[in-house]
Order: sequence, then C-alpha cells, then structure tokens
Amino acid sequence: MDIAGARRSPAGLLATWGLTRLLLLLFVLKVYVFPGPDVTSDVSVIYQGWYDVLRTGTFPQDDVTWQYPPAAALAILSPALLPFLPYATAFFVLAFLADLVVLSLLLYAGLRPGRSLRGAWVWVVGVPLLGPTVYARYDVMVTAVAVAALLAGARHPRVMGALVGFGAMLKVWPVLLLVAARKRGIWMSAAVTAAGLAALFAVTMPGSFAFLTFQADRGTEVESLGSLVFHVARQYGWDGQVLLNYGSVEFLGPWVNVVSTAALALTGVAFGWLLLWRLVATRFEAHTMADAAFVAVLLFTTTSRVISPQYMVWLIGLAAVCLCFRASRMTVPALLVLLASFVTVLEFPIYFANVVASDGLGVTLLFLRNGLLVAATVLAAVELWRATVSAPVDEPAPAHPAQATDEPSETSVTS
Repeated sequence: MDIAGARRSPAGLLATWGLTRLLLLLFVLKVYVFPGPDVTSDVSVIYQGWYDVLRTGTFPQDDVTWQYPPAAALAILSPALLPFLPYATAFFVLAFLADLVVLSLLLYAGLRPGRSLRGAWVWVVGVPLLGPTVYARYDVMVTAVAVAALLAGARHPRVMGALVGFGAMLKVWPVLLLVAARKRGIWMSAAVTAAGLAALFAVTMPGSFAFLTFQADRGTEVESLGSLVFHVARQYGWDGQVLLNYGSVEFLGPWVNVVSTAALALTGVAFGWLLLWRLVATRFEAHTMADAAFVAVLLFTTTSRVISPQYMVWLIGLAAVCLCFRASRMTVPALLVLLASFVTVLEFPIYFANVVASDGLGVTLLFLRNGLLVAATVLAAVELWRATVSAPVDEPAPAHPAQATDEPSETSVTS
C-alpha cells in the first residue's frame, strides 16, 4: 500500500474543498457577484418569509410556493440556531456545514479497507460546478441526511431507516433509498420515523400537509425534459406563455397539460421498471444499495415535470456514495452527472434569460443538460440490471439447484 500517496490524496482533497467552498461563500455573501439573476433571494425573501410564519406555530397554508413535507420547517427554522447572524447569513453558514458533514462522511467511508476516495472527489468537484445555488437552497441539508443514511446501511440498518424516514419528511425523494433495502428493520424504522414525525406535525402545526395540493397543481417547468417540446414549439409559433407559477418558471398554454400528464406517466413507467428490477434482482453486493438509490433518483429526477438546478445536488451526493465502493459500476453515469452539473450552472443562473426566451443558446444548453441526464439514467439502469439480474458472463451456471446458494459475502450484511 502506498501510505504516502494515501495521505497526499486526502490533503489535496481537503485543500480543494476548502478553496472551492470559500469561493461559494464569497458568492452567496455577495463579496463577489455571480453572473445571472440573484440566486440568494430565495433565502433572503422566500425562506425568511416562511420563517416568520413558521415561528407562529403554523405552516404557510395560503402560500402555493410552500410545496414541501412538514419536516422542511426544521430546515427553514434552522438559522435560529445562529441568532447572532442575519437570517440569510446563518442559512449559508449552515449549508456550508452540511456540505462539510457530507465530505466528512465520504472521507471516513473512502478510507476504510476496500473503499475508495473517488466518492469524496466527486462531491468536492461536483458541488462547486453548480455555483452559489447549492448554498442558497436547503437541498444540501437533505443530501447530507441521504448520504448518512446510505453509508449507515451496512452496519446500522435501523439508523439508516430512521434517517430515510426523516429525509422523506424533509423532501420526499430520500424514500427512494429504500429501493434495494432487504432488511425488515430498515423498512420498519423508516416507517415508524416518518409516521411519528407526520403525526407530531399534524397535531402541533396546522397546515402540515397543504403542500400535497400545491404540488399536484404544478405544470411543466422551463428546465424539465418535457419543456423541450415547448421550447421547440415556440420556434414555430406556439402561443403559450412563460410565467412564474407555483414558485417556478413554467410554461402555460395549449398542450401543457398533455405534456405534464405524459411526464407523470413516464415517471410511472420508471416506477414500474424499478419494481420489476426489485422482483427479479438476485445478486446484492455491498454497493448495490447505493447504486440502486442512484438509479432510482436519476429516473425520478429526469422524468419529473420540474428539474430545478438544486436537484443536481441529490445526484452528486448519491453518485459520490456509489463511487466510495471500488466495485460500483456507476463511474461513467457519475461523470455524466458532473458534466450535466456544469451545464446546469450555465443554463441557471448564467444564461437563464436565454432559457426563458427559448433562444438558440438557451435551447442548446437545455438539450445538452437534459440529454446528459437521460444518458446517465439509461446507462446507470443498464449497469444496475447487468450487475444484479443478468447472468455473469465469467461464471458458469450452477450444474444443480443445490449449488446455487450464495457464498458468504458483504451481501448479507449490507442490504
């Protein structure tokens, strides 16, 4: 083992993380101005407005932009932990700390025997590719919970379940981490945690589940896969509009409902594929849970009616966990996600005006970003299927059913 090399790698990784995160903080604190619209206004205006309402003991029931599960209130209220700082500054500091937590978890996992620091490098490099948006949304906090859950799954299944349940009450998508979970304790812990939090918020704070109605009424957001239909249609005289609607910039007009319904149907197909995979998968290794979670979130992100820039943080975090395992097949999909993240910061915020106008540059960037996501999704799904369902090409089929038993491996303790 090259001990000196192992030491140099974490040192370089930490130095890179420190420099890039300092730059992100300088951007969100407006020491330097990042090109494009001000991405920090969500914190200083929207989040702080919600904070003022939540402090009164109720959810913002009349605000259609509140589209989050009840535990999201904890993220919005979290700047109260730093009362000596203005709200926005405190939020940015907490986002920075959540980023540090993810790095620490990936470093700890990557330095264990049989693991790799590739995952930590994916996180260190991937996050700054998204620009200051990553610290101006609470998604980095949710991602920290998801990363902790996946890394806890091998030795502490009930801890994983509790973290997944908590994460699902923060922003729903972490429930997809359970797609490859086989231990009953994980599912029970997740269900008990989620149900307990839901009941607690329902009893103590009015309007806990108003977000379900608001979320159902969303349309086709201008950065989504389905939006490409209308970006192209505008070149040929489509007479719809692009307006701020339900908290995001969406297309409104003829055929929008059809495309939104098609997106939901495509998400249903993705769910069906995941269910089929779960039924026929036979080989579960140490990295399978992370790989499957990455594929699941890729499927649901890519087919969603909304692909906000901060959604890429989820994918970077899960890709990083996958690459902590040397045997993971998700290297190329992870690289495609990193490329998509770089294109994302170009389409938002730098050239977002071009995207809204559906001009040549804006449409090209969206086709490129969404094309990279589609490619990553398809490739990751194929690799997951090959690794867990298809017969290994380098091993002969067992001659007798009695010989088909699995040898003791990490499988039995990691799923």
